[in-house]
Amino acid sequence: MIVTLLTSAHGCHAGLVSGGQSRRHQSSLEAGNHVAVRWNARLSDHLGNFSLEVLKANAAPWLNDPEVLAIIASATTTVEASLPERQPMPHLFASLMALFSITDRTLWGPAYIRWEMGVLEALGYGMDLSCCALTGAKEGLAFISPRTGRAVTPEAAAPYQGKLLPLPSFLCGNPRWDESDILQGLDLTGHFLSRHVFAHPQNRRLVPIDGTLPLARQRLAAYYTNRMERAEAVA
Repeated sequence: MIVTLLTSAHGCHAGLVSGGQSRRHQSSLEAGNHVAVRWNARLSDHLGNFSLEVLKANAAPWLNDPEVLAIIASATTTVEASLPERQPMPHLFASLMALFSITDRTLWGPAYIRWEMGVLEALGYGMDLSCCALTGAKEGLAFISPRTGRAVTPEAAAPYQGKLLPLPSFLCGNPRWDESDILQGLDLTGHFLSRHVFAHPQNRRLVPIDGTLPLARQRLAAYYTNRMERAEAVA
């Protein structure tokens, strides 16, 4: 089996695991696992072989939690589909480790959106939430320009509001959020991922159509949409 890892020193790195499709290896090759790995190849540009040992199965504590499992699947797929091969990105490795170490399930949704913002920034497409692009105000930011990625206040956005993306308040420090806020956040980061990162994806198996999101990322948004619809139906 060809396996892709995000490594601390060598970035996104693929290698062959002998017998990887056997039952013995199934648990060690689960998405999100933290592993120690040795890579062997005759030449540096060869695919090479991995021998790995699981240090922590990050998905194991969440096997009964579809939200967290969907986030783990989306994060690992986004990494594989967006990052260039063998380009060191230690900050992204550290941020993914921090995301997978969260123990409070209620924090996974907003933390994931912040993590995607970090991916965009690392790839050169970060958003500017420091102040309003038109007035310079630092408080009350509510929208993002889909073209420039800069934030604006409601007052400054009034003439253009139909063309702007909503900015979830939890990204500006509000300690409360719900499914609607998470969906707004996913729409926000998804717009810039689709427009910039996946316009020319690194992995065309995961993103076969330019400018679309990986299926695991689409399923994550669908999960929150379905949960919000169920909540409204009960209410």
